[in-house]
Amino acid sequence: MKASISAWLLAATLAMGATATLAQQPPPPAASMAPTPPKLGLKVELEPAAMALVKAMSDKLAAAKTMSFTAVTGYESPARTGEPLLYMTLSRVVLQRPDKLRVITLGDGPETEFYYDGKTAQAFEPAVNLVATAEAPNTIDAMLLAAYRHAAIYFPFTDVIVSDPMADLSKGLQIAFVVGKSRVVGGVPTDIVVLADQATHLQIWIGSDDKLPRMIRATYMNDPSRYRHTVELSSWKLDEAVPADAFTSPRLAGARKIPFARPDAPPPAKK
Repeated sequence: MKASISAWLLAATLAMGATATLAQQPPPPAASMAPTPPKLGLKVELEPAAMALVKAMSDKLAAAKTMSFTAVTGYESPARTGEPLLYMTLSRVVLQRPDKLRVITLGDGPETEFYYDGKTAQAFEPAVNLVATAEAPNTIDAMLLAAYRHAAIYFPFTDVIVSDPMADLSKGLQIAFVVGKSRVVGGVPTDIVVLADQATHLQIWIGSDDKLPRMIRATYMNDPSRYRHTVELSSWKLDEAVPADAFTSPRLAGARKIPFARPDAPPPAKK
């Protein structure tokens, strides 16, 4: 949740420059993903009860060898009126630690599919039969950073799928407190915590019994409009068997291949 939502279509269809190999260079630290926000003068106030809830969630996620869940993401973007529009995506996620990930995404735009098998990362857009393919690092964490660096691909649920969510969420943390309880989100009792640093304000609903994240609401401090992003997480399955062919698709073989590139990369020079 500590970078902006990526545009899958843009990342794929504008990838027309030189091929980027995701494994060529060490990925940048997470802090380099976003511009440096203004200093807000926050004091460090970390409630032990809030940190205990976040650690319990992190431990539950980190211990899972496999996981699958559904993520419904809503994010705001400016309209011509100056007021925010709400865009929605639905991602079905399957993960196998330490080196396999599949994300099938529907949304207010084209369907996209992302596959990572420990060696190769592939982003596929079925509507135009295009696939961007690149060599990738051999862990999910390193692949996620490399994918952002080379193709601006970022998943809004990244903090949930990294190997150590606690380390990811607590880096630079300055504020942590418990808001209270809810029985609305996910149809289960949840504990609500707030985490904030100089860049991000997160509100997280954590299952009181199962310790799984049920919803995350983020506001980015360096966004002048302070637009909000919300991810609802459901249909959790942990440590269930995953088919060996889950991290690829036979449709990729017949797709037209293009290289990975950032959507903000300059267009190739005309010959």
